Amino acid sequence: MDNDSDLYFRQIPVGEMANLVYLVGSRSERKALVVDPAWSVDALVDQAEADDIEIVGALVTHYHQDHIGGSIFGMEIEGLEHFMTRSPGPIHVQKLEADGVSKVSGIPKSEFQEHSGGDTIELGGITVRLLHTPGHTPGSQCFLVEEAGRPAQLVSGDTLFLGSCGRVDLPGSNPEHMYESLNGTLRKLPDETLVFPGHLYSEEAQSTIGEQKETNPFLRVANLETFLQFMGA
Repeated sequence: MDNDSDLYFRQIPVGEMANLVYLVGSRSERKALVVDPAWSVDALVDQAEADDIEIVGALVTHYHQDHIGGSIFGMEIEGLEHFMTRSPGPIHVQKLEADGVSKVSGIPKSEFQEHSGGDTIELGGITVRLLHTPGHTPGSQCFLVEEAGRPAQLVSGDTLFLGSCGRVDLPGSNPEHMYESLNGTLRKLPDETLVFPGHLYSEEAQSTIGEQKETNPFLRVANLETFLQFMGA
């Protein structure tokens, strides 16, 4: 960590599906949010406590079980429900994803803080900007972590992977929306923006938007028609 930075940021591998979970917050305020608490909730909260950081809520990228808990592929994954017993802060969800998160997690929507794209959460000198990036699911969102004078960090969930992107053949997916999220929203971020995906599907665990624009075929397509051909749509 940069000792001059206020950013508290940890990338933590979890579970059996190569998930990456994040702790994002302010070192000066000693507070952080967990992005997609699942699989090893106690270990995530314990890590923050060991760092003398208070968990003050959760950020949800989308409603799939490997990101918020639930039953999938014969596995029972610990997630938001257990997280609330350890850290009863708000659960931040995109408003179009609230029904799906509630259905999968069993948590009433009244427990969520629903957001629109562009909303921000402030922790000390850190701003977390919520980017609505539909395609993988209708309410998928990415989190742009900003600190004055430093490159932003994009926690990209299952929208943008390093070298690829999220699936669009699942219920609620939409390849045209994915194209716009990738090429109309994320591709326009500054090249120096650091990228931290929701799964470790590559040799490296982080990249930059500039590198992805050069190497990721789904950010290099010339038009929607070509993108849909890539996606088999």
